[in-house]
Amino acid sequence: MTSSADFLQYIDQHSQKFIDRLAEAVAIPSVSADAAHRTDVIRMSQWLDGQLKSLGVETRLADLGTHVMDGQELPLPPVVLGKIGNDSKKKTVLVYGHYDVQPAEKSDGWDTEPFVLTIDEKSGRMFGRGATDDKGPVLGWLNVLEAHQALGLELPVNIRFCFEGMEETDSDPLDRLLQSEVSKGSDSWFAGVDCVCISDNYWLNTRTPCLTYGLRGIIGFKLTISGPARDLHSGGFGRMVHEPMTDLIYLMGKLVTPDGRILIPGVEEMVVPADAEERELYEKLDYTIQDVEEAVGAPITISNDKATVLMGRMRMPSLSLHGIEGAFSGPGGKTVIPSTVSGKFSLRLVPPQTPETIEKLVVPYLEQEFAKLNSKNKMKIESMGGGKPWAADYKHWNYEAAIRATKAIYNRSPDLTREGGSIPVTLSFSESLGVNVLLLPMGRGDDGAHSTNEKLDRSNFIEGTKLLGTYLYEIAAIAT
Repeated sequence: MTSSADFLQYIDQHSQKFIDRLAEAVAIPSVSADAAHRTDVIRMSQWLDGQLKSLGVETRLADLGTHVMDGQELPLPPVVLGKIGNDSKKKTVLVYGHYDVQPAEKSDGWDTEPFVLTIDEKSGRMFGRGATDDKGPVLGWLNVLEAHQALGLELPVNIRFCFEGMEETDSDPLDRLLQSEVSKGSDSWFAGVDCVCISDNYWLNTRTPCLTYGLRGIIGFKLTISGPARDLHSGGFGRMVHEPMTDLIYLMGKLVTPDGRILIPGVEEMVVPADAEERELYEKLDYTIQDVEEAVGAPITISNDKATVLMGRMRMPSLSLHGIEGAFSGPGGKTVIPSTVSGKFSLRLVPPQTPETIEKLVVPYLEQEFAKLNSKNKMKIESMGGGKPWAADYKHWNYEAAIRATKAIYNRSPDLTREGGSIPVTLSFSESLGVNVLLLPMGRGDDGAHSTNEKLDRSNFIEGTKLLGTYLYEIAAIAT
């Protein structure tokens, strides 16, 4: 079953209306990380709720209570839940997105006002905070609903919506809501869900659509070395005392090699090497060493082998050193021996690794290495929290439907990718509901989510809307 020609034609004919609606959404500065904008985030939830209701969706604004931010007790933005269709003969798809955005000020370096959707007519780029992350994709689903309502077409599947307003800050309240709903069994808002679709990531490049079936997890650490009661003059105490910075640099140097190999015993060994079939997936991806070099602005890839580099980002763990707290970092020289310094580093994790299993390897390793120094300083290692990795079965019918839809809209097969970063809610849905989760991106790899001049290409918004609708038809058509 393919999407009807009437549906595709409607999307093309009403593209300006859809862009105008996106402009309305972008104009609401729903910055969840700024207490001053909390009323705007809540206003965005109400706007979205009204849009869904006007399109025939039964909605519920799920109250999440309050939390403390910047010393203030604030209401948490509600989760916007939606429900349309209850046909037991149809599959039920849960759609997730978020309506909050990252902070943005024109003074940050934006070329345009961040909360005014500004369109470059020549390139088709639509600039505005939230355009691609994640208001554009969320409104893509609304565009699909509008087309079916206007044309009098029956939706091919039942749909459940879950749109949150704290994704950019803290998704823990959503996790609690999920657990609460699942405990209701057949009375749960998510009862009967067959699969999940999330559009909150991006193509690997600017050329080729992709489907994402894996995300790395993360755990961060703070390694602190303390010694003297105060900072010391190196002329008066150099080579007289154990220096915290010397110990810290030595220990940080024992974590990872320049070619990325993790030195903590047991970390690398947890990961099964890729077989020939899986390696072929990476070799086929439309991504080159040159793409990496252009992205980072220098020819510094660890290897010249594309598959090795891509697996380093997508299916292998990595350890990165982020910074040192307490050390002198200003201009000029300062001959001080700092009394306490903290090094910060994190590991990106892949299945079957978890933050808990990695912490049990990292802490004793650093304790052993510190003991070898015979230093009289003190060491403290703290976990800074983390999240589990996620990987889905890309041979599942959910992915097959998305592959067919991509071929129908873009006339090419999508790349199958794993992302190096983390979207914790993906694992939450997978574990809570026990169903396959698909990441189906709308935007391109150069959209600049979280950055200045965030954009969404007009073609990606319109063709992406067609893709979302066609995916639903392919879900309905596929045998399970």
